[in-house]
Amino acid sequence: MDFKPFDAVILANGDFPKAKEPLEQLRQAHFLCCCDAAAMAVEHCDVVIGDGDSLSGLLKQKFKDSYIQISEQEDNDQTKATRYCISRGFRNILYLGSTGKREDHTLGNISLMVEYMRSYGIRPTMMTDYGVFTPHHGNHTFDSFPRQQVSIFDFGCSHLECDGLLYPLHPFTNWWQGTLNESLSTQFSIFSDGDYLVFRTFLPKQ
Repeated sequence: MDFKPFDAVILANGDFPKAKEPLEQLRQAHFLCCCDAAAMAVEHCDVVIGDGDSLSGLLKQKFKDSYIQISEQEDNDQTKATRYCISRGFRNILYLGSTGKREDHTLGNISLMVEYMRSYGIRPTMMTDYGVFTPHHGNHTFDSFPRQQVSIFDFGCSHLECDGLLYPLHPFTNWWQGTLNESLSTQFSIFSDGDYLVFRTFLPKQ
């Protein structure tokens, strides 16, 4: 999978990346925004954003020139970091460390990819140690490879079809129904009238 250079990387306080793909993106980050205690996992970040509940006094002092405290609790730190990056003009944003540790946080952070697309007009990318999540609306063609594992999560489609996947699609009523599909070639296409979230693995099925 080829990605355009990301404007910014947001590092959340989930499991720190271990795979080569997210670690390479972290190393190459043009602008790194850390969510509170995620700053403890890196040597440098351009800005630290959060409500301050998980950042030690020592780290607050270390990042005193780049720490932005936002105390409101309506949104999580990932969303606060997203709004800040958008305010800086960044539109192509990569999310790392957004999964792991707690399953409720993981599900919330993943579903926010669709919310950011809808509310902020951006198309974010979330990368894990296993693959990438990207939200989409309508028709889209994806770069792929044979036996790449693909899952599609429906966020309100009344029409959902595909070309180039092993199993057909339809408007799903539950998230599990779109999981464990498989690419047949170097591309696949999805045809839809609504929003959906796609997960593609880095490695083919063995």
